[in-house]
Amino acid sequence: MSEIDIRTSFMNCSKGEAFRIMVPAGLEHLDWDRRDYLGWHDPKAPQRAYLVTWRGDEPVGIVLRRADPAAARARFQMCSLCQTPQPSDNVALYVAPRSGDAGRNGNTIGTYLCAGLNCSAHVRVAPPVSEIQPDPAVVVETKIAGLKSRLDGFVAKVDSV
Repeated sequence: MSEIDIRTSFMNCSKGEAFRIMVPAGLEHLDWDRRDYLGWHDPKAPQRAYLVTWRGDEPVGIVLRRADPAAARARFQMCSLCQTPQPSDNVALYVAPRSGDAGRNGNTIGTYLCAGLNCSAHVRVAPPVSEIQPDPAVVVETKIAGLKSRLDGFVAKVDSV
């Protein structure tokens, strides 16, 4: 995926905003076979984040804003995408404006995500071999499929009006 592919994929911001986004360097070196989406934070605005995935064969990008962290009451939280339970400071609420007029009118959708946007790495951690668990490779493939399905659902919610 090229920089121009990424910039033109954003569905919940203007074209001008999309072309001002700081796209991460080294796109040509990314291992897309081990990545279900590309997620990154804006180095100049740490509360802003971006997520680019695929809808069929087309890239689709979402602009996110990390909500201000409230006083953490829970010790652990779970990411909505990879469903990995983690210490509460490793999971954050991210909010995305909906696409189109709804987003321009302030309508948003929020979800809890890994603070580092590194779900692809979490789902690829194989469980230890055990007599009572299925083959670790099957577990990893199931977790990857679940992540992709939940990511597709989130993208659909951002795109619905």
